[in-house]
Amino acid sequence: MENETATTDQAISTPKSSVWEALKDAIRGTDADYTSIGLRKAIFLLAVPMILELVMESTFAVVDIYFVGKLGPSAVATVGLTETYLFLLYSVAMGLSMAVTAIVARRIGEKNKEAAAKSAIQSILLAVFISIPFALAGIFFAKELLALMGGDEWSISNGYHYTQWMLGGNAIILLLFIINAIFRGAGDAAIAMRVLWIANGINIILDPLLIFGWGPIPAFGIEGAAIATTTGRGIGVATQLWLLAKGGKHIKAKFSQLRLESEIMLNIFRTSLGGIGQMIVAMTSWIFLMRILADIGSEAVAGATITIRLMMFTLMPAWGLSNAAATLVGQNLGAGNSERAEQSVWKIGLYNMIFLIGVSIVYFFFNESLVSIFTNDQNVIRIGGEWVRILSYSYFIYGWWMVSVQAFNGSGDTKTPTWINLIFFWLIQIPLAYLLALLLDWGHSGVFWAVFISETSVGLFTLWMFTRGKWKTATV
Repeated sequence: MENETATTDQAISTPKSSVWEALKDAIRGTDADYTSIGLRKAIFLLAVPMILELVMESTFAVVDIYFVGKLGPSAVATVGLTETYLFLLYSVAMGLSMAVTAIVARRIGEKNKEAAAKSAIQSILLAVFISIPFALAGIFFAKELLALMGGDEWSISNGYHYTQWMLGGNAIILLLFIINAIFRGAGDAAIAMRVLWIANGINIILDPLLIFGWGPIPAFGIEGAAIATTTGRGIGVATQLWLLAKGGKHIKAKFSQLRLESEIMLNIFRTSLGGIGQMIVAMTSWIFLMRILADIGSEAVAGATITIRLMMFTLMPAWGLSNAAATLVGQNLGAGNSERAEQSVWKIGLYNMIFLIGVSIVYFFFNESLVSIFTNDQNVIRIGGEWVRILSYSYFIYGWWMVSVQAFNGSGDTKTPTWINLIFFWLIQIPLAYLLALLLDWGHSGVFWAVFISETSVGLFTLWMFTRGKWKTATV
């Protein structure tokens, strides 16, 4: 084993041809056993496709807001207000994904591919059931939802179709999350990458065509952005289902397994509760923050919306690395090697920190220039630029936070991050934002500084909790 580890580590260390071969393996997929090959190579093979997958996701988010920004601040604000509700959906999708990745990774680590496939099928069925109430709310109460969040007259009368499409078609979003979580947990990260490239590539092509029109294609305005997103991701989900039935390098679902198995589904749901809880706590805090910003004005919401998209763009590569940590932790715990699981987290955390220090430098010096790419409104540029600059002060801490959280989630211990989020987001971030922004009249700046204080603190505390090592004893 030691000789094999040394050989595989060397394979990505110096010779350029070996690096190129490893890169090709990472992109096209490999049947490597991530519990036994060299740790650096395991990280490389998993992280490359996961980073490329999420780079495309973040690229779409930026491109989407770029085109919507041409329609004015109210259109951007509509996207932001709709996303406050989508954050709830993302909470469920991401929480469920954490459980699915942990369970599938653990079964693969235990060399039980049949059980991994059964868990995959049950998670897909569970996602469909969960999507129904979100769809009904979005289709029938879009205007009321926008009004509840403080949307202006244009958003309510013209932008509600965007909300209808995005919430009405939420099953597609859920399935895209869940099925890619299945592939990542199994070690088929290259498949997840290709699917997201297909889905978001179609989104990017359709976005300007449907928003502004072209030739025989009519202009749908902001509604066109939602149609493009739903269409692209729908094609992505169809591709996922086909590939899952065809079989990847590590997992294959059979039609004979397509039946309700309540015990397995209940285990997935029970395991996902902590993940859903931690994401709901984090995401609903954003809803409160956006509601505070809506009281300040549409320009504040627009500036924050653009900044959030910039954050997504720069954090997605870091999330790709963090997802690799979740898979390695899950599979290695399944194989009974907790020390190797911990080593993977420290290595990936270091890589993440280095990357985000570079991002922080760019944020500090070019904050308003970055925001100005997406809007010509000087007030929006000033507001967004201020938040980008504030983020630069401690952005590198996010790298350690993300990896340590994914270590907990990959082990199946989703409860610890949940109560941490509850304290730092609900009991600190929201009251502090309200105090600074409204009571002390700092305006949007108060919200931004509240985010800085709370998220820097939660990052440091979560890393400290990871060092205590209780996550190693989690079972799923």
